[in-house]
Amino acid sequence: MDSLRAPNLLRVPRADVAIAAVVTAATVIPVLLPHLQPWWVVVLALLSSAPVLWRRTLLIAASLVAGLAMTALVLMQDALTHPPFLLMPYGPLVCAYTIAALAPPTLRMIGVGLLAVGVLSSLILPHEDFDTFRYVVTAYVAAYALGVGARARRAQRGMVEERALRLREERAAAVAEERTRIARDMHDIVTHSVGLMVVQAEAGPLVVRDDPARAEMVFEAIATAGRDAVGQLRLILGTLRDGPVREPQPGLETLADLVERTRGAGLDVVVEEHGTRSPVPAAVDIAAYRIVQECLTNVLRHATVRTARLRLTWTGRALTIEVTDGGGGTAEFREGHGVVGMRERAASCGGDLTVDPRGFTVTAVLPLGSL
Repeated sequence: MDSLRAPNLLRVPRADVAIAAVVTAATVIPVLLPHLQPWWVVVLALLSSAPVLWRRTLLIAASLVAGLAMTALVLMQDALTHPPFLLMPYGPLVCAYTIAALAPPTLRMIGVGLLAVGVLSSLILPHEDFDTFRYVVTAYVAAYALGVGARARRAQRGMVEERALRLREERAAAVAEERTRIARDMHDIVTHSVGLMVVQAEAGPLVVRDDPARAEMVFEAIATAGRDAVGQLRLILGTLRDGPVREPQPGLETLADLVERTRGAGLDVVVEEHGTRSPVPAAVDIAAYRIVQECLTNVLRHATVRTARLRLTWTGRALTIEVTDGGGGTAEFREGHGVVGMRERAASCGGDLTVDPRGFTVTAVLPLGSL
């Protein structure tokens, strides 16, 4: 609706008021001094300069009025007894600058055509000499060139501002992505390590009296899980500081250690690997580790069985991870933060993850891509 409203002619920038005042004074004063000209000369001088006040809102109309008035004033100079000593087209020059600086392409073409007709008429019809012709044309070309330069600088500023806005948006997106990644890592680390410690701590009282050797293994497993959690948390929090990360992120190379810790917690994990293992991108490496870690943690904490199967299938294009506990599953399965986090990890590297509550099987397909 705002674009359909008529322009507000009363709201004019102060700079435009000042420019219009200067242009009007420079045009009208020469027709008043040293000899007072006829009233119609003063009116034409006003019409050739005062419309500059509305050059932003009524550009073509203001340019047309100022140009026609200046052309008429030039053509009628010979009829005056005392022609003005100095008569410069200040108003049309300002309009030429504004057309080049502010007008859209279509209006710019119309404005240039009108200016060309007016300038040539005011030079050819009075039979001005070559010096006057060259002087006036140079003045209009210079005014138009200044307007083109102003439009180019404004466009460049707009590009710089747009680029800065895009960079801010990209940085904000990167920060949000990093925050999400850290939240997923901390969730996986805490749930896995704490889950192992809870299971071991619950089994400790049962064996501490009857089987001291087994109890010693249980407490050692708790300590190992705690140390591993502290080390990984230190690594995650280290990314929030300015210092470099000194330790590598866990990946497929450390998957065997994860399986052994899980077995030490009382879950028998059977590992199957098919195909030829090949190098994987860093994002796939950490995603595969965290998905397996979350799956084994869920089996350890929630499943009624004490066995799980981990199957890794390598093809030329993807790594398929399948973790199943072989239990009865649940018909009332609802995805929690862990499953959502696994889906996000798989999606972040272009993969896909599905969950089958029957027997509870998690299948993740991670593309290997190109390194």
